[in-house]
Amino acid sequence: MYAVIKTGGKQYRVAEGDKLVIEKLEGEAGDTVAFDEVLMLGGEDGVTVGSPTVEGAQVMGELVDVRKGKKVLVFKKRRRQNYRRTKGHRQWQAVVSISEIVMPGAKPKTKASAKPKAEKAEPAAKTAEKSAPTPAASKKAAAGDDLKALTGIGPALEQKLIEAGVTSYAQIASWTEADLDRLDAEISGLKAKAEKGDWINEAKGLAGK
Repeated sequence: MYAVIKTGGKQYRVAEGDKLVIEKLEGEAGDTVAFDEVLMLGGEDGVTVGSPTVEGAQVMGELVDVRKGKKVLVFKKRRRQNYRRTKGHRQWQAVVSISEIVMPGAKPKTKASAKPKAEKAEPAAKTAEKSAPTPAASKKAAAGDDLKALTGIGPALEQKLIEAGVTSYAQIASWTEADLDRLDAEISGLKAKAEKGDWINEAKGLAGK
């Protein structure tokens, strides 16, 4: 017998004894998980297709491990801008061993101890970067400045800057190369626009420096 289940936005064909590598699940190694989204059941008696799921069917499994997958490299380049960035990302994964396929109306032999809910985890470095204060925050001379006064900044870009913690000319006037690189990772193309519009010097003039 086999089943087709859906988890983490993907579909998998499973049978008892199979091991799957899927999106991260809540829980720890050794927990029993239950997959309720069974799209199809197949066996000697034929095939049962759900609409969209097979009512009452479940697939039980054991959470073997929660780990990070292989590193994926992301390379960005802008022609004639002297811009190159290489970043790596390791996606969280869960390894699950399928132990039982429960037919509609039947009771599972084991009870689930963890919810099979996919969880998108951010890299620890990125989380720490978001929670850290803006490097120039201590040098704020004013708050709530009209950032649209700078060349190339419109309402949409101003909103993104505010969400990133940039609210004053004094902050922009104090930007360093490291600050530009950090913000460029959050707001794509920001560094190129800042250099083209000479925001730092413009901000110094507006802030009275």
